[in-house]
Amino acid sequence: MAIIHHTTLKPTKLELLTDWLPTRPWYVGDGTPELTKSGGFRLDDPAGEVGIEFMVVTDGDGVAYLVPLTYRGAPLPGAEDALVGTMEHGVLGKRWAYDGCHDPVLVAELFALVEGRAQAQAQSVDNTPDHEITRSCAYDGPGGLRAHGPAVDDEAGTLLPAAPDGTTLYLHRRPALPDTPPPGAAGHLAGHWTTPDGTRTRALFADLRTPTG
Repeated sequence: MAIIHHTTLKPTKLELLTDWLPTRPWYVGDGTPELTKSGGFRLDDPAGEVGIEFMVVTDGDGVAYLVPLTYRGAPLPGAEDALVGTMEHGVLGKRWAYDGCHDPVLVAELFALVEGRAQAQAQSVDNTPDHEITRSCAYDGPGGLRAHGPAVDDEAGTLLPAAPDGTTLYLHRRPALPDTPPPGAAGHLAGHWTTPDGTRTRALFADLRTPTG
């Protein structure tokens, strides 16, 4: 299990995202974001080297965004375009934060989560599974879900090639209602967050799409 250090970050994650979000094609706000951390969950890196967090942030206009992030102790080679920024961690020192959809460690663990081989963990509490993160997977192709190409952003989310037959996992950067898989989906991932006014919300985080789906 990853250890969560409750310490200082300079700049903070929200400060990094305030500069980064407006550069994304799926960001729909105007001007400078006014972000609130609303929820999310974590995954464990089996090697214990990379921090993996799926953060939900809410902008001042009420729109929620799903931002998968990885935290590394050194730059990820070849991932310069995926760098969100660097932070000084009060315990671990300098950390490089990446858009996790372009980090192979996060992508592998995300596929494992959808397939049921990994367990979502609470965002801010050590050694605590988050059972409110729900998933399903009916895909039975040879080899299961594995990265088969780079992530591709569009105006609503990020497409992750997941199998050589064209199966993809589509990550909704603006989580979609309802929190159930759409018709024809071969799997899904759904989760929760709390809006700034205290409303508990659930939505679809990702759905698995096959060429015939």
